[in-house]
Amino acid sequence: MSLAQLHEPVCDEAPVPHALVQRYLDHVRFEKRLAARTVALYALDLDKLSGLARTAGVDLLQVQASHVRRWVAQMHGGGRSGRGIALILSGWRGFYAWLGRESLVDSNPVLDVRSPKAAKPLPKALNVDDAVHLASFHGNGDPWLDARDAAMVELLYGAGIRLGELTGLDVQASAVARGWVDLDAGEAHVLGKGSKRRIVPVGAQAVQALHRWLLARGQAAKPAQPALFIGRHGTRLTPQSVWQRLRGRSLQAGLATPVHPHMLRHSMASHVLQSSSDLRGVQELLGHANISTTQIYTRLDFGHLAKAYDAAHPRARLKPSGSE
Repeated sequence: MSLAQLHEPVCDEAPVPHALVQRYLDHVRFEKRLAARTVALYALDLDKLSGLARTAGVDLLQVQASHVRRWVAQMHGGGRSGRGIALILSGWRGFYAWLGRESLVDSNPVLDVRSPKAAKPLPKALNVDDAVHLASFHGNGDPWLDARDAAMVELLYGAGIRLGELTGLDVQASAVARGWVDLDAGEAHVLGKGSKRRIVPVGAQAVQALHRWLLARGQAAKPAQPALFIGRHGTRLTPQSVWQRLRGRSLQAGLATPVHPHMLRHSMASHVLQSSSDLRGVQELLGHANISTTQIYTRLDFGHLAKAYDAAHPRARLKPSGSE
């Protein structure tokens, strides 16, 4: 269909569905000047819509929200992802919005239909061997940087604190400090999300690493600088710097996957949960307001939790009747 035809008055009789789709595609191609790739994707989405409507015996102009919801359920049941369905619905929604502007439909049947929620991806975590290897790794480069980076890894993995909580730590407690580490008590006081304070245990290895770092820190620290972790110029270390240092350190240590700070937090949660099966305890350590956030870690190693159930639950230890 040409541009001239697009601007011709609409006849009293509604065009057949195929013509409607073609008119819309010409509209987005020529008037909205969308990219050819985008128009091609719209064409695929609308071809699917036409096919579903034809199978259901309904005209495109008579499609209702109930039809769309049924088709969404069919696509989801057929294995299409929530994100894929959302993209299709977006194409359909635009088509019916245009039909409304053309006074061909009274309402948009796709307007309030949402795609199924996509499953949250599992947090990436190191296995125990890799995590322990990274924590105990000592580089052969600058001893000052090595002492600092080793202490950061020990805190991120050992205490499971967030990146922002790490960079917010001061050497000493004060009225303005966002957080600090009490080495004598083996505790870290951190300011988490929602400005909520919590205290997390700091293990013996982390305490030793922090002692080594504090001895080296004085080489670059300015007298008035309260930050626990600083750069060579004596200023507080930024989250971006920690990210880069940890990535480089993990590659130097020979790990196959570059490690980021939150991966160590995920690893700590997963490994503690594997060892203790104490979901509430892990929730407290991580500072999660809702335990449903913590429960995602139970999906990281369901096999391990199943073995823990078999070993601990009284009913799991009973032999089935007739097995003797």
